[in-house]
Amino acid sequence: MFSSSVHAFDARGVAKRFRHAAIFGALESLADGETMRFVNDHDPVPLLGQIQERYGNRIGVAYVARDPGNIVIDFTIQLNARAVAADPVPVAGGCGGGGGCGCSGG
Repeated sequence: MFSSSVHAFDARGVAKRFRHAAIFGALESLADGETMRFVNDHDPVPLLGQIQERYGNRIGVAYVARDPGNIVIDFTIQLNARAVAADPVPVAGGCGGGGGCGCSGG
C-alpha cells in the first residue's frame, strides 16, 4: 500500500547517545511512500552516509531547509525504487564529530 504521510522527527529532542538508533528505528517503522521529516540543528552528513550504506536507494533524501542551525530533511521510503549506483555521501564535516558523528557521542 502506498502512503503519502509525513511524520515529524525532531532530533534535537533526543539524547545524543540515542539519536542514530532512534532515527534508524523511526525509518524502519515507515511504510512504502511515507516520509519522515527530520529536523536538526546541524547538517548530519555522516548520518546520511550511514543511511545510504544501510538502506541504499530504498530511502530518498531531500533537503527542505539547509540553513545554519536549521536543517530539515525529508526521508521518504521508496521500496520499489530501481537499483542504481549512487555517489556516496561524503563523511567529512557535517556533524563536526572529528572521525565520527558528534551527534552520536555521549
